[in-house]
Amino acid sequence: MSDSVRLDKWLWAARFFKTRALAKKAIEGGKVNYDGGRAKTSKQVEIGALIRVPQGWEILEVEVLSLSDQRRGAPEARTLYAETDESVQRRAKEAEARRLTNEAMQHPLKRPDKKQRRDIQRFQRHQGE
Repeated sequence: MSDSVRLDKWLWAARFFKTRALAKKAIEGGKVNYDGGRAKTSKQVEIGALIRVPQGWEILEVEVLSLSDQRRGAPEARTLYAETDESVQRRAKEAEARRLTNEAMQHPLKRPDKKQRRDIQRFQRHQGE
């Protein structure tokens, strides 16, 4: 553990990004927020800071609990931060909304046969007129 760590190194050590280059790109692109604002790659991370990090469909808001500039196993990396309660609730709500949206969409049970394809093409031709 060290007493000062750059933001890109901390995000890499905490396993939010696979490489430091990806962490740097996300920070420079404005995807990562440090204490509510944009930060530079070389920003020194402080214990207690709030960091918003994109993870796929979700945005995690985490509080820094400890500092490290070495990448270790995932269980040890999880000790570097704690996700805020608001972030956990927001992610659960968004996941539920995505699940309901996917359930509402009707997926075809099979591909259309030759007659159905002709009907679809005829319909599309008439829509263009």
